[in-house]
Amino acid sequence: MEKAFEELQIKDDFMFSVIMRNPKFCKPFLERVLGIKISHIEYPKSQETIDISADAKSVRLDIYVEDGNNTVYNIEMQTTENRNLPKRTRYYQGMIDLNILEKGENYKDLKRSFVIFVCTFDLFGEGRHIYTFENRCLQDSELGLGDDTTKIILNTKGTMDDVTPEMKKLLDFIDGKEPEDEFTRELDEAVQSVRKNEKWRLDYMTLQMNYQEKYEQGYDEGDRKRAISVAMRMIEDGDLPMEKIALYSGLTLEQVLELEKELQPV
Repeated sequence: MEKAFEELQIKDDFMFSVIMRNPKFCKPFLERVLGIKISHIEYPKSQETIDISADAKSVRLDIYVEDGNNTVYNIEMQTTENRNLPKRTRYYQGMIDLNILEKGENYKDLKRSFVIFVCTFDLFGEGRHIYTFENRCLQDSELGLGDDTTKIILNTKGTMDDVTPEMKKLLDFIDGKEPEDEFTRELDEAVQSVRKNEKWRLDYMTLQMNYQEKYEQGYDEGDRKRAISVAMRMIEDGDLPMEKIALYSGLTLEQVLELEKELQPV
């Protein structure tokens, strides 16, 4: 069941996406996660949808930003464990690269990229707050591939002393604890501000309606396919009149008769 708008927290996808659209919050967030200084960030699209071709699965990126140093950052909030995250990081990385190349750039000009998943659970179960992955040689771990791709999995439930105090406070705040420093207090104020914003409320309600409609469409389509499958098996058995098959399957008599025609040998 979806949360009421007034109950949304920073860890909820909609709230996180809204707040991180503001460079005032997104830039220091990235700096705290990566331990670097970023001069500025740009939003090619605040919520970029990459669709490589009509036949390909499109992917919506929660937050997709660039800096002035030929680097792109994709930030995703994850609160459920059963979504095959390692493979999804690979897929997101590939789609980002293909999107850049489709704009006419040479593969040599691919930008350095960071795919960052903020998880409210420990994906790997080792107690770390942060798991950073780069492509390295198995025979020599000091030898990096040099493809300029980094994938980071953050864990708000970490138990190790493996991040800065500032980073720990940020992850604790995302996990639902009270803000403990200036930045997390600013994030908390931003959450309160979004909750009072009627435009964002309307956007959230519209989004939930769209999700519900898509779910219902998918559910109806699934029911229809199951009904057709049941009716076809009944027709093939040949023991029931068409009216009974329509009654038991939930299809109309006209639909059952059409199926019977389709199943007749040519």
